[in-house]
Amino acid sequence: MSTPSSEDITRLLQEWSDGDQTALTKLMPLVYDELRRLAHRYMAQERSDHTLQTTALVHEAYLRLVGQKDVQWQNRAHFFAVSAQLMRRILVDHARTQHAAKRGGGGLKLSLDEAANVPYEPAAELIALDEALTKLADIDRRKSRIVELRFFGGLTLDEVAEMLSVSSPTVMRQWRVARAWLYREMDKEDHHDA
Repeated sequence: MSTPSSEDITRLLQEWSDGDQTALTKLMPLVYDELRRLAHRYMAQERSDHTLQTTALVHEAYLRLVGQKDVQWQNRAHFFAVSAQLMRRILVDHARTQHAAKRGGGGLKLSLDEAANVPYEPAAELIALDEALTKLADIDRRKSRIVELRFFGGLTLDEVAEMLSVSSPTVMRQWRVARAWLYREMDKEDHHDA
């Protein structure tokens, strides 16, 4: 089977936006593999024993995508940007639930010395990244969006530029500044928590 073109996907997205449910049926097989790659990228950053698996993440994102009302899909990049945002929400919600269960859900109380020996918790890091990204959005929405599209969405610089209607060099500059800001912000939080 040949790889679907961006134009084919965009056309089906527009038909779906116009209310044609058969377009959604045709669209999903064309984007499923890319959604799985996106989900796999997310899951590769998680523990190997993570309770949410790639397929479950794709299916949950699909259900939320189908539930989107009145979205006027612009193009393929827009679709995957929204998909990435949904996957981010699903993973952060899942991490918060897991983290809350460990913190107050009948878990053991540990002294600071014992806590120092507790293994690294990627859920906490994902929550911290999400919080820092939310702070960045309050300061500079575009930079926050660039990080979300690049890090969570796996979009290329050119795709992000197209999505945001700016030049690729602008995206590259703002991507670098946003990453540096996030590193500083998260480092500040790490030192604050210590």
